[in-house]
Amino acid sequence: MYRAYSNAESCEADRKTIASGVNSLDLMERAGNALFLKVVSAMEKIGADEALFVLGGGNNAGDGFVAARKLSERSVKVSALCLENRFSDDCKEMRSRYRGEILTSIPKKKFPLIVDCVFGTGLKRPPEGDYAELISFINGSGAYVISCDLPSGLTENGKAYSPCVVADETLSIGGMKSALLLREGADHAGIISVAEIGIAYGDRGAEIWEDTDVKGFFPKKKSCVNKGSFGKCSILSAGERIGAAMLSASAALRSGAGYTSLYVPEHLLPAVATALPSCVVERLQGADGAFLSSDALAVGMGFGATKELYSLLTRLLSDYRGTLVLDADALTVLARFGVQALKTKTCNVILTPHPKEFSRLCGLGVEEVLDNAVSLAQEFASRYGVTLILKNNRSIITDGKRTAINCTGSPALAKCGSGDVLAGFLAGTCARGISPFDTACTACYVFGRAGEFMEEKFGQYAPDSSDLVELLPRAVMSVSE
Repeated sequence: MYRAYSNAESCEADRKTIASGVNSLDLMERAGNALFLKVVSAMEKIGADEALFVLGGGNNAGDGFVAARKLSERSVKVSALCLENRFSDDCKEMRSRYRGEILTSIPKKKFPLIVDCVFGTGLKRPPEGDYAELISFINGSGAYVISCDLPSGLTENGKAYSPCVVADETLSIGGMKSALLLREGADHAGIISVAEIGIAYGDRGAEIWEDTDVKGFFPKKKSCVNKGSFGKCSILSAGERIGAAMLSASAALRSGAGYTSLYVPEHLLPAVATALPSCVVERLQGADGAFLSSDALAVGMGFGATKELYSLLTRLLSDYRGTLVLDADALTVLARFGVQALKTKTCNVILTPHPKEFSRLCGLGVEEVLDNAVSLAQEFASRYGVTLILKNNRSIITDGKRTAINCTGSPALAKCGSGDVLAGFLAGTCARGISPFDTACTACYVFGRAGEFMEEKFGQYAPDSSDLVELLPRAVMSVSE
């Protein structure tokens, strides 16, 4: 596991590191040296003998001036392009130490490698004027591009302004920046690496899980076990769109849960039982709460966004004692009839909204949600005492105390039914006795890995969600062996 940090967390860690006695120029020297080593490595990789640094006037540019100086001291041909006339104090000092050429207009000459040091973290508005011209120059250069800390034009929430540098590599200074993972960050960052320069973050930052973190939740089974050893999960659906619930049940069957039950309307029992012979198929109406004995329940997939569903949810929230996974129509009725019902809960709750569903739950626009995704998710989870999975290309998982960003996945998952698969896998994983937050991190990770395998096998466009279900066992094996 490693961590990713917001702009505020990075600035606070910088401040505390400097307050502890580390000179800010020493930190910049370390950062610039790391960038220098990255540039040397890239030049060797692509066979370049010359580099151009494109610089602004802040501390990000100061790192660039350090790296450019170190290259020139080793007789590497290096140029610096800087149109700025105002500099931070530390950048001004490092600029004075650089003895190489400084260009004050955009060159017509082609360079094999360009180092982007125009902006660092904290960008709040689209680049304009000279800054926009510099970024457009970088993107149109045809050069191999390395960005320092963040591609210039990328905001701290991962939104890419226009223009925004599209880098081949990004070196994140002092720790992983969450902006590189969220929204469009990964599309602009290229290959991401981290330079540790002695900044102490403590326990701040979002958790980024890796295979070793997930492996512990799929331990080798002892020989003396039975299906009762691994919990029971149930999927509830009352609607005619039974395919969604069947996808969820199929995923739950592959989660490791001992029992998986699917509750459906009576007239659908024969068809569903035939299609899912490994699943216990039950009649929903008149079940008299038999599903309340399940360790985990998943509700909402293909259910129908009705008042009846909301009534069922309020009953479950007050009477159920396991873990309740709410997806799709369950999220819609909560937003429509009253999200305050969550405050009456006597059970653990996991919510799985995508940005539009979350915008309804919290009464904000989708763009506002995307611009403040981490903080809004944390605040909502804390307010209602739930575990929230805000689904996107990089899903944010939080219970208000711990936060994680899931980094497995593929654009192939952008297809109807994927969320149903995740909801079922969540319920089955949780039924095994894993805490809601750990369940969310584990299930999202495995689900994303299955998506990667799905792209590998079928490409980004051709697969459907049933292919995803079939690849879940391979994904589990990839992290547990």
